[in-house]
Amino acid sequence: MAEGVYRIIEVVGVSENSWEDAGRKAVETAAESLRDLRVAEVTKLDMKVEDGKVTAFRARVSLSFKYEG
Repeated sequence: MAEGVYRIIEVVGVSENSWEDAGRKAVETAAESLRDLRVAEVTKLDMKVEDGKVTAFRARVSLSFKYEG
């Protein structure tokens, strides 16, 4: 890893289809407003349940990006 300082934030992606899709949505949405993303780490997976059925997959993702000051 190159020298520098990196900041880490957490975001949660939600999908009706899969955890993979939820994680991808989290990263792609964050990338619209953050520059120089370096690493995405899925830290937690869970599901939304309604009337005994899974209605959504959620992925909590830690993102690191280079801190610019």
